[in-house]
Amino acid sequence: MAPELIDRIALRARVTRLESAAAHTRLIELAGPALERLAWTPGQQVRVMVSGPLRGLTDLVRSSLRTYSISTYRGDRIELCVYEHGDGPGARWAAGLQIGDEVSLRRPEGRLVLTPAAPHHLFVGEETATVAFGAMLRALPVGAEAHAVLEARGPADRLELPGTTQVTWIDRGAAPAVDPERLVAALRAATLPDQPGAAYVAGEARTCQAVRSHLVRERGWPRRAVVIKPFWAPGKRGLE
Repeated sequence: MAPELIDRIALRARVTRLESAAAHTRLIELAGPALERLAWTPGQQVRVMVSGPLRGLTDLVRSSLRTYSISTYRGDRIELCVYEHGDGPGARWAAGLQIGDEVSLRRPEGRLVLTPAAPHHLFVGEETATVAFGAMLRALPVGAEAHAVLEARGPADRLELPGTTQVTWIDRGAAPAVDPERLVAALRAATLPDQPGAAYVAGEARTCQAVRSHLVRERGWPRRAVVIKPFWAPGKRGLE
């Protein structure tokens, strides 16, 4: 495959910074000319080829893609925060990266973005959602009302969020992040404005469905006001 054709399919960048963003989350900064002038809306993601840089058609067929939310984008560099769990291709890729490594990734995409005209904003999810939520919260207009109900293993796993957000944190400890009732119960107990706003729900698939059901059936929100983005489900591949 010609290099110019490869560049249409994937962007090439290099790792310029690695650090811990939280106890089980690694911050990965990628930079390079190919990242200049990207069309990115806070909340969107990139698909990363975790099996190695794309160099030809064979690599494209065999590559393993994993999707990660962009935390920040500055000029010619992006920051990804990868939640490290399990022993899959994505976890091994993130753990094995070194400064200077080449990475191939697709352009930003995704519908988990803000509804600017909403009277208030609600964010619900766990560790895999808080990267996108952080980017979206930082993009809110000054004075916008925002609430968040978020789950993490414990305080050390909480990503830093803008200070003006009213956040309810749930610490699940050693329990797996597959029980929708924890987030739904916390959301049911949360004090929210009387009128519906815009809700952004991301993370485990069944939990996303349960949260939307609560907002629509119990709080009377219009279904279209709740944007859900299932990032993962136990034992399943192919979710973003």
